[in-house]
Amino acid sequence: MSTTTTTSRGLQDVIAGSSAITYIDGKKGILAYRGIDIHDIAEVASFEEVTYLLWHGKLPNRRELADFTLQSVRERKLDAQLVSYLRQVPKHALPMDVCRTMVSALSFFDPEETVNTKEANYNKALRLFSQTAMIVATYDRLRKGLPLVEPDRTLGYAGNFLLMLTGNRPSDTAIRAFDTAMILTADHEWNASTFAARVTAATLSDMHSAVTSGIGALKGPLHGGANEAVMRLLWVIEDSGADPVEYVKGLVQQKVKIPGFGHRVYTTEDPRATHLRQMSRDLGYSSGQPKWYENSKAIEEWVNKEKKLNANVDFYSASVYHMLGIDVDLFTPLFVMSRMSGWTAHVMEQLSDNRLIRPRAEYIGAEVPQKFIPLDSRK
Repeated sequence: MSTTTTTSRGLQDVIAGSSAITYIDGKKGILAYRGIDIHDIAEVASFEEVTYLLWHGKLPNRRELADFTLQSVRERKLDAQLVSYLRQVPKHALPMDVCRTMVSALSFFDPEETVNTKEANYNKALRLFSQTAMIVATYDRLRKGLPLVEPDRTLGYAGNFLLMLTGNRPSDTAIRAFDTAMILTADHEWNASTFAARVTAATLSDMHSAVTSGIGALKGPLHGGANEAVMRLLWVIEDSGADPVEYVKGLVQQKVKIPGFGHRVYTTEDPRATHLRQMSRDLGYSSGQPKWYENSKAIEEWVNKEKKLNANVDFYSASVYHMLGIDVDLFTPLFVMSRMSGWTAHVMEQLSDNRLIRPRAEYIGAEVPQKFIPLDSRK
């Protein structure tokens, strides 16, 4: 028995709603934010500019960008109680669990937590944008027993995060690379985590609950985390001393899926991978660690030739983040940081013309009606 006329497993290619934020053409490999092709902004804009674009629907002028940057800098602060919570996190806790829990806990200290107006939600988005990065950096310093690093008001989002994470003032190359990585993963239309955030927002729940829903969805290995698997694969190959292509051939013969390849939407090269490949190359040679790029490139060429699969956003982001000195278990929390820009944009868009998201399901259970059998008569 079916209650609907059309079904699609996993909602494949189903149009569930409309959005003016991000455009994707999977066949042509196009990704555009508010109509602007990712190739035009990835390596020249700042993450702040792109966040403004996603939230406002237009690029900021110089004054607007300065005001937005100043506002975000002012929100680089964590309540002392939240830092205390971070100190008490169990040593075995996964960084994504910490990120999910602490982002949710930010609502305790948000002065507009219970206010659901357009202005209040924008302010909450701004705080989430700034403070999520601080949670990740603060947690990593605390778990390593290192002193916390105060935010630097003279640095932009990318530079300040790298400073707070490593304790060292980052190079211009590192800042540009991290800015670009954040931009490339800021939004990607109605993926699983964004859809989860919009579903939660559509109930008129609060902004923090909505993005926490997004984090929960992103934690799943079928959505986030593939770049971590890529880096672990590169390490195993390095430690084994094997030729990277021969090693991957062996895995494929054993029916093992190679992480970082293929995409649910793109049937051609993921446009984000185009930039991350170049970033991996540039960072590799400038840092004296070209092996990560070279091994990745060799694997990519073989998989593309033999399996007809293209590298996705995760494949080269692994070596990029590694060469920036970022621990592998922080790779997915970095995704949270960048996607916070897109999630909040989608939450605000959802609330601007809200309707409860309530799809139907095709019923495939027992024929209706079934008779109720009294307890004493059941076998």
